[in-house]
Amino acid sequence: MKLTPLVRALLLVAITTTSSSAADWYVSPTGSDQAAGSQEAPFATITRARDAIRAATKDQPHTVWVADGRYVLSEPFILIGQDSGTQQHPIVYRAMEGATPVFSGGTVLAPWKQEGELWTTTLPETLRDPMPEQLIVGESSATLAREPDEGLFTMAGVTEEATSDRSAKQTIQLQPSDFAATLGRLGANELPRVQLLAFHKWDNTRRHLDQIVFEDHAVVTHGRKMKSWNPLDGKSQYRIENFAAALDTPGEWYADPSGKVSYCPRPGEAIEKVKAIVPRLNQLVVLQGKTDAPVQHVELQGIHFQHGGWTTPKEGVEPSQAASPIEAAVQIDFANHVTIRDCEVGHVGIYGVWFRQGCQYCRLERTWVHDTGAGGVRIGETTIRRDDRQLTHHITVDNNILTSGGRIFPCAVGAWIGHSGDNVLSHNEIADYFYTGISVGWRWGYAESLAKRNMIAKNHVHHLGYGVLSDMGGIYTLGPSEGTVVRGNIFHDIHAYSYGGWGLYTDEGSSDILFENNLVYRTKTGGFHQHYGKDNIVRNNILAFGLLYQLQATRVEEHRSFVLEKNIIIYDEGELLHGSWDRVKFDSSYNCYFDVSGRPVTFKGKTLKAWQAEGREQDSIVADPKFADAEQFDFTLAEDSPARKLGFQPFTTDDVGVYGDESWVSKAKRAKYPQVRPQ
Repeated sequence: MKLTPLVRALLLVAITTTSSSAADWYVSPTGSDQAAGSQEAPFATITRARDAIRAATKDQPHTVWVADGRYVLSEPFILIGQDSGTQQHPIVYRAMEGATPVFSGGTVLAPWKQEGELWTTTLPETLRDPMPEQLIVGESSATLAREPDEGLFTMAGVTEEATSDRSAKQTIQLQPSDFAATLGRLGANELPRVQLLAFHKWDNTRRHLDQIVFEDHAVVTHGRKMKSWNPLDGKSQYRIENFAAALDTPGEWYADPSGKVSYCPRPGEAIEKVKAIVPRLNQLVVLQGKTDAPVQHVELQGIHFQHGGWTTPKEGVEPSQAASPIEAAVQIDFANHVTIRDCEVGHVGIYGVWFRQGCQYCRLERTWVHDTGAGGVRIGETTIRRDDRQLTHHITVDNNILTSGGRIFPCAVGAWIGHSGDNVLSHNEIADYFYTGISVGWRWGYAESLAKRNMIAKNHVHHLGYGVLSDMGGIYTLGPSEGTVVRGNIFHDIHAYSYGGWGLYTDEGSSDILFENNLVYRTKTGGFHQHYGKDNIVRNNILAFGLLYQLQATRVEEHRSFVLEKNIIIYDEGELLHGSWDRVKFDSSYNCYFDVSGRPVTFKGKTLKAWQAEGREQDSIVADPKFADAEQFDFTLAEDSPARKLGFQPFTTDDVGVYGDESWVSKAKRAKYPQVRPQ
């Protein structure tokens, strides 16, 4: 049959309309997985919606609309390569307009009962093996009963006895008073569940206790041999967790072997209004692509994932920088063009989100990651992959709030980039961690590293350390990093236990990084420290009010270590230069130095003129830079500032941190954190 031009045109319109139309699916807590998944007959789970899309045609975009309410996950929400969309036809799982769907990996416990000053409830049988170590009460995590309640104890000494090539027995001596406050109060049969969390330099060791030696005020544990460069010793701090007698402070809880949960309520909590939730699942979302079948063109929007758990294994957790072996509640492998936007990941026992292996061109945007057992976000691996399809690169983490982490693994990092390049970490609020805010690179020394061309820009990073770990920074870098730029960030309120607590910290082998237009203030040991590295450029930064030092440089090498130019360094206490400044090879010029306290500014005990005579600080000056109110941390620079004459370019800080609608910006600004520096 011969088709007329009009019929051919109508057929073309019909074909185009069919191929470009979208498929909509609906999910509701009141729905049924036996329903059609329509707006009138929604599914009950997004897993059922995922399966419906698997069976449908992929030549159209699919949107899963998720209604308001609480959804209980019986297992993580898993996506595989089969669940991919295309660039033209993505697959989107999103909250309905105005909805706040919460996907929970936890179980709500029976209502509380009042028993004296405590509230009690009971664990279901299914949650008693293993016994839980996290409890969410209302909108906050409760604290597993511990001593001390605030601060930490210090060990009296540690001895080690090898039991094999890699394993050892450690005997840890406690101060008699600390022993009496903790292990001297244990009830019968409590020992197997008691945990010791030790803080040593930049690491943590978490162990179950094998034996108590009462006459020596000591405990015995078994595990891996201690690292010679970072052992437990008489300077290590610790606390003891998970025993009944420690339940003595508002916000603490304890579950006895019978399944009875006891909780000491916080001021203002009402027993009839506050629910208790025990996390069951470790992971809540898993994108599980493969090398030849990645998950592609999928978006998660407006969905809240909460209540992920962690249970310490019998062998404990050995020390590892940045809690690097710990996985994430949202774990992503082999994913391309995946976006997580306007979501929440909270009250979880491990890391929040991890773009781990084979992730490329993915995005995390405007998402709240909080109350995590480990850190916030991770990009890449600790391993170098040789197959391009297995590499992680071009990940964007922008406009997120990453706060209140390290609650189980204090050595975790707010935002971590391993062997991964060409990533963007920008406009994030990163706060309230016990170790480093941002860590980039995973190579100790000058050997091969993939952490190149990363952009770290406009992040607000603050309230770190709290004096419990050392060797840390607002940003910490490792290894060759050609093309990496750290620009326009604010780092402040950083306080270490013993040494460390810097703003900009270039550690072992950090090379070819540009630090520019950053504001650093209120740190323990200064705005900038280079341990060792090559040709890093520190330019046009404001480094202010370090407690002990302002600038630090340590290992001496034959090559040029760094360039220091056109910076303003202002302080009122402590030493200006600490370390090997008279021997380290560096170029410095056009910097402005000023001591607000009125003390003479000296460079390793020398005047500026004498220091310049040795070839350093060419064209630098000692002068008041004329900030609007530096002591109140208003670093607006006067028009007649002498620093401007040196070539310093004033930069704005108003656009640092998260952006967008007022509710999102105020969410970051209104959070309150404890002081990081002891008063």
